[in-house]
Amino acid sequence: MCLAIPAQLREKKGTNLAIAEVMGATRTISLDLTPAAEVGDWVLMHAGFAIEIVDEQFANETLELLRALPFAEEEAPPPATFQTAAKATAANA
Repeated sequence: MCLAIPAQLREKKGTNLAIAEVMGATRTISLDLTPAAEVGDWVLMHAGFAIEIVDEQFANETLELLRALPFAEEEAPPPATFQTAAKATAANA
């Protein structure tokens, strides 16, 4: 099963990369699939890509649901898994 996580864009890096914040952690993600996304927008983040722009209410409701899951209290996985796609995109730019 795949899961996209809401994240807020904090900074754009060039035309196709951004720094996104999700639940207190930051990640570099690709904007190749959401070129209209701007700083401050909420996006669904999956496999290092912003795959859809969403509104703040949807993002907050989804994050509340994620925090209610039993694994939310566990330690997060290493950040490298989130950055692989963005780094590959940057290398090809």
